[in-house]
Amino acid sequence: MKREENALWSIFGYLLSGLIFWGGVGWGLDSWLGTSYLLLVGLLVGMGASLYLVWLRFGRE
Repeated sequence: MKREENALWSIFGYLLSGLIFWGGVGWGLDSWLGTSYLLLVGLLVGMGASLYLVWLRFGRE
């Protein structure tokens, strides 16, 4: 039970950190370049990268 709970928190952490980091990169680039779409691109890249990391870490067991 404890191992499954730790795995769920790890997955949640991967997903949240990917969104925050890459969303922040997109937001920063939007502010710097004066665009309005890079935040969305950053969020999508973050979610995709996070899902890939979760699959690498937990999906192949």
